[in-house]
Amino acid sequence: MSDIRLPERVTEVAAIRARGTMAAVPTPASAAVVLVLGDEELLASRAVSETVAAARAADSDIEVREYAAGALVPGELAEMLSPSLFGGRRVLVVRDGQEAKKDLAAALIGYAKAPDEDVLLVVSHTGAGGAKGKVLSDGLRDAGAAVIPAARITRPKERLDFVRAEVRKQGGKCSEDAAEALIAAVGNDLRDLTAACSQLVADTDGRISAETVARYYKGRAEVSGFTVADATMVGNVPAALEALRWALQVGVDPVPIADALADGVRTVARVASAGRGSAYQLAGNLGMPAWKIERAQRQARGWTPDALVDAMRVVADCNAAVKGGSDDRGYALERAVFAVAAARNGGGTR
Repeated sequence: MSDIRLPERVTEVAAIRARGTMAAVPTPASAAVVLVLGDEELLASRAVSETVAAARAADSDIEVREYAAGALVPGELAEMLSPSLFGGRRVLVVRDGQEAKKDLAAALIGYAKAPDEDVLLVVSHTGAGGAKGKVLSDGLRDAGAAVIPAARITRPKERLDFVRAEVRKQGGKCSEDAAEALIAAVGNDLRDLTAACSQLVADTDGRISAETVARYYKGRAEVSGFTVADATMVGNVPAALEALRWALQVGVDPVPIADALADGVRTVARVASAGRGSAYQLAGNLGMPAWKIERAQRQARGWTPDALVDAMRVVADCNAAVKGGSDDRGYALERAVFAVAAARNGGGTR
């Protein structure tokens, strides 16, 4: 089984995080034991299916069996992993490894220390399960299993990189502002984003810009939280309220709108505190794309440090309100728009 190479696509999140602040877990090109570790269902499912596909590409007659860890007993595991009288290669997929009982976890770890070269063992594990689950994931890692990260993506930069990587996989090219526009239009769910990337590449020449996204998601992208935030940050209250009310009317969730407002204030504060300089010079220090810095530099005109402090307090209260602290989330957002604009114009809460 040593000649089965793990597909490069299953390590995409590791590569994304290697470019950011999260260290990547090195994944060897071939392995007898693979641990898919993380709670993002799409990434975990993709990692397992593509690892199995790579095994089948190396040997079309390979036998594949899948088990749920919670229902598997050591006896069944031993039978599948033991050398076959008839030869042939096999893949054993154990899903939901965090549910494995103590004796099964011990059996899996013991096997991983001395795997059969004709068997590929793939264990998916959410990373949860408390101390019980940690014993298995740590044990497989220590035994030399190849680890494919599949943790939930929470950082905006990683989500942008995921979208751009997904478009590249489909044979297209996506600018960073286009990726941000697509996330604003579609949301943060990776399955929805994957489907949107595939559709855009199929329906265009593959070169996806912010204008492309706006054209295909007209009525959604143009009333995103970022539209509301951009108008608010320059003090254009009528435009911000119009965009906000239309967004709520067409069903945009209040939470990403509040998040966009908070991101707008934070971005302007970071860029303003960085001092003068070209966007390209500041991009490396701030960890932001140049286009986003240029936009924030324009929005920063008219803001004072005290006003930004007031605005940060407003957006923090707004986030708390839309995430459970208010019975009327739309009103909480409208109030935040007025308050942020008032802070910019010198009428803050101080």
